[in-house]
Amino acid sequence: MRVLVTRPAHAATRTAQRLRDMGHEPLLLPLRQPLHDSNAAADALAITSGAIAVTSAEAIRVLSALGEKLPPHLARPLFAVGETTAEEARSLGFRSVASSQGNGRDLADLVAARGADGLLYLAGWPRAETFESGLRELGIRFSVAECYRMQPIVPGSAEIEAIFSRSGPDAILFYSRQTAEDFFRVPELRSALPEHSGIRLFCLSEAVAEAVPAALRKSVVISQMPEEKSLLSLL
Repeated sequence: MRVLVTRPAHAATRTAQRLRDMGHEPLLLPLRQPLHDSNAAADALAITSGAIAVTSAEAIRVLSALGEKLPPHLARPLFAVGETTAEEARSLGFRSVASSQGNGRDLADLVAARGADGLLYLAGWPRAETFESGLRELGIRFSVAECYRMQPIVPGSAEIEAIFSRSGPDAILFYSRQTAEDFFRVPELRSALPEHSGIRLFCLSEAVAEAVPAALRKSVVISQMPEEKSLLSLL
């Protein structure tokens, strides 16, 4: 199966290898690229002392660039959405890591269950407000440090043609609502997916699927859990 991956390049490379291991042919079309602000993360860590929360592995990659500024904070509890992000945090050296298996609201519930307060949320932009609204509803005090931004990438005509000119992909993977919106905002990409193309659209969550045009909803397949392992199991 030819599978189009729309993740940022660094994450797409790992996904591509997983797809090859499964016997599929990956096609890469990054639609966002991260812009890290390690100073924002370092400053926020320096003025806080409680637990840390992340809803994306991108925040862990920002922390990996802090060098000698990071070790003093590795004993702080860290809460993550998804076991993949949690594993990246452990690999970086965090010793007390807990993960939720759902969305941001599930992570907020986990934070509340563990009694964490005065939380530092290392966030990106743009982002869903699910986690923050959940914390507010639960009465948990928190601060936010925006330490990365996901900038859109508009693919060129030649790049799009190279992917869709032959038989085209059999499936497209969408990991975020923003990326799905980016995809269907490009006229050449939208026209490459006629209603009866047969291309299946695999979405990491219901929220991601909402960005798919109504005419293509019959082609959508939604992951049972918002993590890559669950998404790829559907192929």
